[in-house]
Amino acid sequence: MELRDIEIFLTLAEELHFRRTAERLRLTPASITQSIRKQERQIGALLFERTNRSVRLTAVGEQLRSDLRPVYLELEDSVRRAKLAARRTTVELRVGLLPFNTGTLRDYWSAFRGRHPECALSIHRAPFADTFGALRAGVFDALVVWLPVEEPDLTVGPVLFTDERRLAVSEDHELADAPSVSVESFADYRHAVGPDMPPVWEAAYLPFVTPSGRPIERGPAVTTSDELINLVTSGEIVHAFPAHVTEYWAVPHIRWLPVTDLPPLPYALVWRSAAESEPLRQLAAVVADLAAPAA
Repeated sequence: MELRDIEIFLTLAEELHFRRTAERLRLTPASITQSIRKQERQIGALLFERTNRSVRLTAVGEQLRSDLRPVYLELEDSVRRAKLAARRTTVELRVGLLPFNTGTLRDYWSAFRGRHPECALSIHRAPFADTFGALRAGVFDALVVWLPVEEPDLTVGPVLFTDERRLAVSEDHELADAPSVSVESFADYRHAVGPDMPPVWEAAYLPFVTPSGRPIERGPAVTTSDELINLVTSGEIVHAFPAHVTEYWAVPHIRWLPVTDLPPLPYALVWRSAAESEPLRQLAAVVADLAAPAA
């Protein structure tokens, strides 16, 4: 199996979506399909279960991902260190973003690069599932995620921005023409969240009960943002997004309703306490210098 094929397989195993995998790797969806089919022929078993609505790893695919991921990360790290040496930089910071407003956050990264040219800064999309697991595994040096984060091994840095909330519903949903909604109405519909979220972190995004104590039903656990929005579009769930999604993620057939009583979400820089470094402290200082006061 060639290194590029391994990269394609692992990326698809994370995204579980052929188009997003292709966009992330700057390839065509057809080339992703061809690579996976070639790998399945070589192995003699299906690696993914594909339907018109979802892509999931098979048992063989799960095993292959578990075996390949640490090997690939070591190879990738070796190549990264060689590139740093070639550029005469001393360190690289890899930041994973959970929010979609990468354009809004560009000033932070530009300012850091200007102040610290000796450090190579790379920005990536963080996985929707097991976000903190990717940080702990060393895939990222820091994350931009919503608060509160109450993980004993993680340090919470400065807030980059704070965002209002919008409930996404399908265009033919019974709420589609409502001018706004309240959290109390959430109990009337199914919602979805990512798997294995820390309870405090999950509750900040979507409460477990309404103000009157009615339970808010969780539907399927989704692993990618595409899965999430497809479930909303089909009318199977509703979902409370941060408001910036409406500007940076154009989605047809969706109505975005202001939520009148759900607190805004602050998004902050978070990193592993044990891996704190001077470049991380420098990045946090730049964010603190440039961040607007939280709303």
